[in-house]
Amino acid sequence: MTTISMFPIGAAALAAVSPTSGAAVHPGTASVSDVASLWDEVLLRLAASAAPNPRLLWPAAAVVALAWALPQVRRWSRALTTLVHEAGHAGVGILVGRRFHGFVVEGDLSGRAITSGRSRGPGRCVTAWAGYPMPAIIGAGMVLSSLSGWAGLVLAMALITLIALLVMSRSLRTAGLVAASGAVVAALWWWGDDVVAVPLRAGVVAGVGLLLLAGAWESLGDVAHSRDAGADHRTLAALTPLPAGLWWVTWLLIDAGATWLVVRAVSGLW
Repeated sequence: MTTISMFPIGAAALAAVSPTSGAAVHPGTASVSDVASLWDEVLLRLAASAAPNPRLLWPAAAVVALAWALPQVRRWSRALTTLVHEAGHAGVGILVGRRFHGFVVEGDLSGRAITSGRSRGPGRCVTAWAGYPMPAIIGAGMVLSSLSGWAGLVLAMALITLIALLVMSRSLRTAGLVAASGAVVAALWWWGDDVVAVPLRAGVVAGVGLLLLAGAWESLGDVAHSRDAGADHRTLAALTPLPAGLWWVTWLLIDAGATWLVVRAVSGLW
């Protein structure tokens, strides 16, 4: 039953009426407005920025220089390459129907992703193949997206991926690496939206993309000299009639193609 009050409107009720529109402000309106404002801020950070200019290449170059000059930054860069490598195994494995149980980045910066499913077949092969080319693919994608003004969207996608990887981390070291990377990505995404920060943010994202691309080449050289029988190209040789060297060449071609795309884009920006 609803009771309608017939008493005159009191002062408190009058205070809840807008003097300009005469519309009553209902409880909860402020919170709805806050949510709408927050949503607008999120969309603003996802939207494409204005066409970038060559100046964003300076922060990208600074990121690369720091990685090569400072051992701590270089170690983080190599760990990030391993992280993307293992995420490649996991992501592709899930896409082809395998179960992903977790992953680990070891102290020597090697890593392993644990999936389960059929021990042979196309799904097993593509999962084993996907690790080494992934840093080059992701790195080139980051550079090209940043040069096109989509650094905010790249950071948002990276943050979502890192949250998923944090849940699947199977060691404290791995969880710490993922959490620290996520914190940096979140800060760069949220506070990098003003006029001054947008080119800087795009440059940093492009710089990290360049580090991943360089890390892809470095890891490709490492695996070429590796004698590990469990290396991915030897695993693929055991699963297929094709030799290990041929699988290594496919990764080489991916890295070369990604590098060519980046060089062409950077040259065009200049």
